[in-house]
Amino acid sequence: MRQRWLFRRWFALLAGLVIGAVVGLAVYWGSKLTGVALYTLCGAVAGGVAALVIFTYWRTVRLTELTVSIPNLTDLTFAITPTNEGVAWRLFVESSTRIATQSLDPGSGVLRETLDSLYSLFQSVREILLEAGPTAGAGTTKTVEHLAMGMLNGQLRPFLSRWHPRLTEWEQANPDTPESQWPDNATCRAELENMRAGLLRYVEGLGELAGVGNIDVMLGRPDTERV
Repeated sequence: MRQRWLFRRWFALLAGLVIGAVVGLAVYWGSKLTGVALYTLCGAVAGGVAALVIFTYWRTVRLTELTVSIPNLTDLTFAITPTNEGVAWRLFVESSTRIATQSLDPGSGVLRETLDSLYSLFQSVREILLEAGPTAGAGTTKTVEHLAMGMLNGQLRPFLSRWHPRLTEWEQANPDTPESQWPDNATCRAELENMRAGLLRYVEGLGELAGVGNIDVMLGRPDTERV
């Protein structure tokens, strides 16, 4: 391993010396040019710089496509760029590290913590989307922000708008009563589990758009939950 590292170091040094010598020679001969030859050289350099700028811009905005299966929407094709791939990674990390993506078994966990986690996730995803802005050059092809908005409006918003105010109202009316005594406890937990299954598919989709490998392992899903 050390020998390989030394070889690479000496190879890099030798390559640097050769490139430096070639550049120095080119500059020397360039300084000797006059008239048409000088203008030709300047034009060639300007053209090379322009080509490099165009290539860099194209690499930043270039689009590739990926098909992702989304709940209730079958398969959708998404446009991917290096920029929104990074946005997808941020959204994946933000979503997959929440307690709300973990199963809440009957009689375990606290619904209030889970609902607060879902609400915080909603806010965080919205902030990331506002900061990133829309994907440029995608045309009518779906992008990561479409997937994230689908997660917000298709999964999180309906569940939170139904259960967050109900639990809050009951807590305010029964401040000293354990949450387990809430009459809607079992119903809320059942709907939470159904929503979580759909939410996880969106999280997986974000991971796919981000190029994440072994998504199930990163989500810590048991074999019984893996598709």
